[in-house]
Amino acid sequence: MHAPTDSHWGAVKRILRYLRGTTTYGLHITRSSSFALHGFTDADWAGSTDNRKSTCDYVVFLGQTPISWKSSKQRTVAHSSTEAEYKALVDGTAEVIWLQYLLRDLQILSTFTPTLWCDNLGAIYLSANPIFHARTKHVEVDYHFIRDRVAKKEI
Repeated sequence: MHAPTDSHWGAVKRILRYLRGTTTYGLHITRSSSFALHGFTDADWAGSTDNRKSTCDYVVFLGQTPISWKSSKQRTVAHSSTEAEYKALVDGTAEVIWLQYLLRDLQILSTFTPTLWCDNLGAIYLSANPIFHARTKHVEVDYHFIRDRVAKKEI
């Protein structure tokens, strides 16, 4: 802000062109008889060219309506795409658990077990497999968080 360059001005113009082209986009809120929570998680492994940190994203739906979403850069550099995706799965799981508590407090009860979708087989296997491999020791805390939720059939 104090010393903008031509590249900064180019970025601002690119953002404004994007916004002009997406004025008809929006979130569709639809009435649904289902109170099932489900979500999608994703990560781009080492996507930042500055520091090689990954960006993790999730979106959580109540029925067909998106009610929570997040996209953020991970705090640490992931050693593999599985680790990056697994950390995104951890964030999505924590959000779904929090939303379950919130809905329960609001007396909105669902008989469905929430489903989280992830496009990385390694992260999926890691969340369901009770055998902990030495090459994944650095994600042990996150592993136990999701593993406990899967074992309790909460996710």
